[in-house]
Amino acid sequence: MRGERPDLQPAYILHQRPYRNSSRLLEVFSRHHGRFGMVARGVTRRRSGLQGRLQPFRPLLISWQGRGDLATMRGVEPDGEPLSLSGAALMSGFYLNELLLRLTGRHVACPALFDSYCDTLNRLAAGGVNQEALRIFECRLLEELGYGMILDHDVQSGRPIQPHARYCYHIERGPVEVAAQQGPGPQVAGSTLLALAAGELRDGRSLKEARHLMRMVLNHYLGGRPLRSRELFRALKE
Repeated sequence: MRGERPDLQPAYILHQRPYRNSSRLLEVFSRHHGRFGMVARGVTRRRSGLQGRLQPFRPLLISWQGRGDLATMRGVEPDGEPLSLSGAALMSGFYLNELLLRLTGRHVACPALFDSYCDTLNRLAAGGVNQEALRIFECRLLEELGYGMILDHDVQSGRPIQPHARYCYHIERGPVEVAAQQGPGPQVAGSTLLALAAGELRDGRSLKEARHLMRMVLNHYLGGRPLRSRELFRALKE
């Protein structure tokens, strides 16, 4: 594995920090190799010309060698124009990155999740904060982690979700109609569950309920530890 030399792989930089004089430690999310650590040597030297490329939300083609705990960058090229995110959209981008850093395992290829990440970033760049796009990404992330949500049927009765009914969503189990069982999980309209399943959250109530539901579910898998990006977003709004 340490002898691998992938060339020009589609990837994004999720996070970086200084490392030994002029180098950087990168956390990379690659379409075909998943998330992994990488050292980029000498990038902060005056004549390097690479530091400006190694920024979040910039589509890249990266070449490296080795795998193990820390690969070494051999080269990097832009794979299109950098995305322009600012304000709340920028905070949403950092939120996506933090979810990937906190929840995904290393060296696990997730092409569908990578594509969903790209699509979500593009939608954020096109129109600011896109709550529908964020919820779709969160669902895709849970599916890739093996925690896919049940959104199409009542897990107690087996009946299809009814748009006009209300459901209590039991994390790690699924929705149960409120009339059949009151529970500690968040309550949500059947129409919201169906809209979330279809990736078509159009009205204000569905967006609000889906946001609350997804936050509860994600907090469970995050072990209750707060996300730094959420704190920054709240500070930005104040």
